[in-house]
Amino acid sequence: MHDAHEFLKSLTIVLGVAAVTTVVFQRLRQPVVLGYIIAGLIVGPHVPIPLVADPVVVQTLSELGVILLMFSLGLEFSLRRLAEVGPTAGLTALLETSFMIWLGFTIGRLLGWTGLESMFAGAVIAISSTTIIAQAFEEQGVTGKLRQLVLGILIAEDLIAVLLIAVLTGVASGSGLAPGPLAATVARLVGFLVALITVGLLLVPRAMRAVSRLNRRQTTLVASIGICFAVALLAQAFGYSVALGAFLAGSLVAESGEEKQVAHLVEPVRDVFAAVFFVSVGMLIDPRLVARHWQGAVALTGAVVLGKVTGVSLGAFLTGRGMRTSIQAGLSLAQIGEFSFIIAGLGLALRATGDFLYPVAITVSAVTTLLTPWMIRASDSIAAWVDRKLPGPLQTFAALYTSWLEELRARRPANTALARVRPLLRLLVLDAALIASIVVATSASIRKIVAVAQNDLAMSELVARSLVIGTALALCAPFCLGVVRVSQKLGVTLARLALPTEQRKRVDFAAAPRRMLVVTFQLAAVLLVGMPLLALTQPFLPGVPAAALLGLLVAVLGVAFWRSATSLQGHVRAGAQV
Repeated sequence: MHDAHEFLKSLTIVLGVAAVTTVVFQRLRQPVVLGYIIAGLIVGPHVPIPLVADPVVVQTLSELGVILLMFSLGLEFSLRRLAEVGPTAGLTALLETSFMIWLGFTIGRLLGWTGLESMFAGAVIAISSTTIIAQAFEEQGVTGKLRQLVLGILIAEDLIAVLLIAVLTGVASGSGLAPGPLAATVARLVGFLVALITVGLLLVPRAMRAVSRLNRRQTTLVASIGICFAVALLAQAFGYSVALGAFLAGSLVAESGEEKQVAHLVEPVRDVFAAVFFVSVGMLIDPRLVARHWQGAVALTGAVVLGKVTGVSLGAFLTGRGMRTSIQAGLSLAQIGEFSFIIAGLGLALRATGDFLYPVAITVSAVTTLLTPWMIRASDSIAAWVDRKLPGPLQTFAALYTSWLEELRARRPANTALARVRPLLRLLVLDAALIASIVVATSASIRKIVAVAQNDLAMSELVARSLVIGTALALCAPFCLGVVRVSQKLGVTLARLALPTEQRKRVDFAAAPRRMLVVTFQLAAVLLVGMPLLALTQPFLPGVPAAALLGLLVAVLGVAFWRSATSLQGHVRAGAQV
């Protein structure tokens, strides 16, 4: 009886205060998400106000909000639509999360944190919050290509988060980055997704169509939510997030063709529990801990806002999503959430981090969550302003580059053309994997090798260490050169696919645009290979030599890019005058 009373009391306090703050924020014309977070601060245990809800009860109810929000998102993304945005979203997420991991690690080291704490800090700021963005998009009516791109990136980030958790668990527990367990983790994730989607496609659409034919709204609602929780529970049983399972459940239900009816029925239930989720975020904010660790909170908050906007915008643009849409996507994804709490809590549980990282993660999430609705609302005007302020050569290039890639996607290159691209991609991945293996193996064994050299060969520590590092660099050199050469060849191949050479014409008018595309594709390939490689090897390298090397290579390509862009604008002007 006492438990039932506490449950009802907590639910009453949460919904009552949330209702008041929601009304106030709507009157002030501010996003209601902010009102929910303020409500959480009011009913939380860290503020001296005599309205305290039970955190355990609120946390349990907030899980329902996460599941229902993700299920609603899945209803908008049938598996066919997910496959359409998958490649672009996946590459963008890979580039952006790699950049954020490196940035977080670098900031952690500058703040004096240990290498392991810095690794966890990088992972904490790498993954955006699907739940928070979904609610903000729903509230502000964001639709179209921007919504599809952002949600596709979020799903890719969730998959990356699963791998990050596995890697960090291995590193923190002492097993390190063993290739065997890591490969097993990837294989298990792929196997789970393939099995779930295969069986789900056979059962879920047929079941939902049969239920829908009964023309009973209540039955349809109960059946759809039952499928949602069943798949979420299945994902949790296999060690994955309930959010991933709920999203896949929504996608499977969408394959039945009844997604609009189901979305309409689920919406009121979803909104209630989504409100509880955002209240739970506000309850985690402890002003005293924020004041104590303000430097880390400020640094990581700035990294999330600036890093996410930069990484997502660059990645989305390079994969052909247009300048304005890319910038809007970057501004929409500039926050962290539920996976960051999980990763920070994992570090605390494994004693890999101090007790400061969890409150810092919560603070960064709370601040960026407060900023998210405003950034989404202002994203269109900010993107338009950036587009107007770009130098002329970049404006010309951005417009033509996007149209070229859209045409290339629409044309669907023949199998013979794709056959020329696939071996180059495999070579890029192989070269990057070999470089990473050499760096990690050298870092793991350098102490033992130096000790053997000192004892058996009577070498000094400096000489032995220099020989080991020199040997590692010599082994890496051909593969680094291979990355540059293969990326250039890949750029030439893709440029010829986008702008084929006209054999019959004496004058090749596409030569200047093609040169521009070659440099751009080469730059994209170097970044897509270099950033993940940098994120993986940075913890094993002293100082910032890898970052400096990648920065130098990008700078050289940047100079070539600017020259090509200027030449392209000259050709466009000359053609316009003719």
